[in-house]
Amino acid sequence: MSDASTTARSGILLVEDDPRVSGSLVRGLGEAGYVVSVTATLGEAHAQLDSQTPALVILDLGLPDGDGVQVLRRLRQEGARVPVIILTARDSVVQRVAGLDEGADDYLAKPFSFPELLARVRARLRTARQEAEAFVLQVGDLEIDRLARRVRRGGRGIELTAREFDLLAYLAANAGFPVSRDMLTRDVWHVSSRATSMDKIIDVHMSHLREKLEGGSDRRLIHTLRGIGFMLSETAP
Repeated sequence: MSDASTTARSGILLVEDDPRVSGSLVRGLGEAGYVVSVTATLGEAHAQLDSQTPALVILDLGLPDGDGVQVLRRLRQEGARVPVIILTARDSVVQRVAGLDEGADDYLAKPFSFPELLARVRARLRTARQEAEAFVLQVGDLEIDRLARRVRRGGRGIELTAREFDLLAYLAANAGFPVSRDMLTRDVWHVSSRATSMDKIIDVHMSHLREKLEGGSDRRLIHTLRGIGFMLSETAP
């Protein structure tokens, strides 16, 4: 899937108070296939981030109600890995270093070349997509985002406890291969010496996980292997 088609779903957030610059960027990025939301103040940018997380932020620093770096700080303090390109008239080396140290992914000084900005947008989105894919495990219609700790099946979100998520992520990382109770004891529960059997505890968690994932569906994903353990697989072993 292209960067443009991916970004169209969540969009680029442009934080820029100069209407001439924002108008030009909206047209240019739109022609390249991107959907752009424009905010001109810190307040508007924070409100936009409250409603939706963009795929990428293009950020001016000199805003009417404060320093745009506050938007960047908020994203990084909240753990958001959204790529941020600073686009500003502040072009000293000290200012560039400060912006990158705050967590910006790129820094471009005004006046700028639009083809260069577009190339940087493509590069940052491509890197972000590759990083996200490294954290996502998929088995059939089941999707596990290990970074965000989110689970979806058939597009439907599934709420799991922390232990259930760790259990599912472990099964998914070993999808198609048998996973024994000893492996789960060691790698999910982190119990190295078993004074008492963990089998009942594992079975209870596995039962709850099955119920949430399958909900009575005939399309089972977690299979019990008698005398061995379990396997996460789209098809029966």
